[in-house]
Amino acid sequence: MKHSSYHGEYVSSNRVLYTPSEFARENLLYLQEIGQVHARRPHTSSHPDLSSYLFLMVLSGSGTLSYLGQQYTLSEGGCALLNCKNEYYHKSSDDLWTIRWVHFYGPTASGIYQKYMERGGQITFYPRQIGDFTDCWEKIFTLASSDDHIKDMKINEQLSSLLCLVMGESWHPESGQSGGKGQSLLEIREYLRDHLSEKITLDMLSEKFYINKYYVTRLFRNEYGITINDYLLQVRISHAKELLRFSKMSVEEVGENCGITPLYYFSRIFKQVEGISPRDYRKKWQ
Repeated sequence: MKHSSYHGEYVSSNRVLYTPSEFARENLLYLQEIGQVHARRPHTSSHPDLSSYLFLMVLSGSGTLSYLGQQYTLSEGGCALLNCKNEYYHKSSDDLWTIRWVHFYGPTASGIYQKYMERGGQITFYPRQIGDFTDCWEKIFTLASSDDHIKDMKINEQLSSLLCLVMGESWHPESGQSGGKGQSLLEIREYLRDHLSEKITLDMLSEKFYINKYYVTRLFRNEYGITINDYLLQVRISHAKELLRFSKMSVEEVGENCGITPLYYFSRIFKQVEGISPRDYRKKWQ
């Protein structure tokens, strides 16, 4: 890696240009560049068509971000998460800003970002605790500058933590709903968990929660990134695994308790999800 400081007419910067190991490139979220810049004069920065994702946060001052043809104003405490394959630029205002950034990539980065956007992630947001983000940034910066022999693993851990922070602050499925609709979704999820042994249909949910079945299907998927049926299946299979490991129920009784009958159907569905039959799963964990 190369750690460099720069003091010029337009900016003063401190950054680490990082070269990850081949192992990191093939298996981990890995760092490409991390740094901090203080604007000395208003200026524009752009790096189009990069195989990279950018997390940016404003420590002080203000500026604008252009991304996918939209303009966003960012001031102290503001953050952004971008796919750098798309055209973007950011520019300090006369209230000269200080920003920190992290460029990262990895074999799972695209999938994570796509899921984030599908489930309501925002391009820009203002976290409640910016200190959590600055702490994470400082840990990554320190690791990138260190001689730690497993720093790629530790950087992967911190990049994962950073993305968890981003999702936790910007990804609130129920908050985008009016009170009644958001509450209905929470009640539906709770009902599915509490009645997983029963036969549940969209028509029944529609009647019980006074909401059109086609509308609630679309709403549930938009908010949680999964269909109602797939969510119910996840809950049932998780409960089945618990019963197979920690109860003396027969495999057939487990299926009945989880609402998946008859036995042959339970065995087929369980194997589709887990890659192993219920009986073999029980033997494996005994």
